[in-house]
Amino acid sequence: PQQTNATIRTLFQTEAPANADMMLELGIKNSSGNSVPVDLVIAHKWLNLAAMKCNAEAICLRREIAAQMTDAQIGQAQRAARDWLKPHPEAPKAVPSLRAAA
Repeated sequence: PQQTNATIRTLFQTEAPANADMMLELGIKNSSGNSVPVDLVIAHKWLNLAAMKCNAEAICLRREIAAQMTDAQIGQAQRAARDWLKPHPEAPKAVPSLRAAA
């Protein structure tokens, strides 16, 4: 049976991607609406996490998406990334992020 968008979104939000490439893929899916509804906050979260693992493409895409977001949305995405890191200690520690480098 085909999964609903809500089920897919829940999986993307709770599953722990194994590496930066998977995080990048989740960011792209959420920014483009591929398999899930477009959600720039969630996209930024995944791209931020991939960028923290030194994924250059994620860094560029995160900047592009941030340009379409409000400061409040970026803050929400950054909080979501920090919240995701708490139960995933194998992930890199969050580094401070500046609005200009969003």
